Amino acid sequence: MAVAPQVAARAAALSDEALLLECEVNVYIGSGPGGQHRNKTESAVRLTHLPTGITVSASERRSQLMNRGAALERLRETLKKLAYVAPKRVPTKPSRGSQRRRIESKKRTSEKKKSRSGDW
Repeated sequence: MAVAPQVAARAAALSDEALLLECEVNVYIGSGPGGQHRNKTESAVRLTHLPTGITVSASERRSQLMNRGAALERLRETLKKLAYVAPKRVPTKPSRGSQRRRIESKKRTSEKKKSRSGDW
């Protein structure tokens, strides 16, 4: 799904609370190391930004609050990348002086190479 840069830029500029209101928040039991606390609590967080469809998750911390903050940071980074619009490139021509210098340099190189081929 293609996301318009304007939508992503608007969402990236929102406060944390406003951005969370636009997201669907899912909490689940994270896997991996962390012991009994991690295996029994729903501390992993998955955020789905509804207007853009972007999904990010965080499960590296033992606290749901810290994971929510990490997921929000990841969502902001993704939104900023989507909001970037490359500047339009304008084609340019080499100046007359640079063309003259380039041709003179080529002539010098050509003369140098021609002088190498001597009569043996």
